[in-house]
Amino acid sequence: MNLVDRLKRKEEAALVELMNQYGDYLLRMAYLLIKDHQRAEEAVQDTFISAFEKINQLEKEEHLKSWLTTITINRCRQQMRKWSFKHIFPDIETIERTQQADRIDSPEADLLAVEWNENLTAAIHALDYKYREVITLFYFNELKLAEIAVSTNIKENTIKSRLKRAKKLLKDHLLKEGAHNGG
Repeated sequence: MNLVDRLKRKEEAALVELMNQYGDYLLRMAYLLIKDHQRAEEAVQDTFISAFEKINQLEKEEHLKSWLTTITINRCRQQMRKWSFKHIFPDIETIERTQQADRIDSPEADLLAVEWNENLTAAIHALDYKYREVITLFYFNELKLAEIAVSTNIKENTIKSRLKRAKKLLKDHLLKEGAHNGG
């Protein structure tokens, strides 16, 4: 019996399997969207509870991942409405822990990679939520524009425009930071 069928039968082991399979993916996305690890964890936990309760609403089991993504996006939006994040700084160490650390490079290369990740994360977090959302879904979750449009319930042309604007804002921010850091 497949995972969705087991979830529909309300098997707790199936919920644990779902969380193990999609937890890291959803947590990375939520963290990039709302910039707070604890609130991202809360959004993902709410996603799993909601998915478990409403699994019968999933029309096609092959859409499980995109359905979970949509639920998580909505939970992140709720978190953003509930709480102002303007004064919270990104927790770079949390992102580093969630990324795979199986590189075998020189210490200098590792240091440069960490610095680049810190700068990129800071630049993403400096964006307005609507831009963070499309950048995260397109580049980090590797969703197609049509999938983003479905997940966010926003027209595809709007997604394209936001993505283009977000890339320009990121580029400008990274170039400005490079100039400030002597780069």
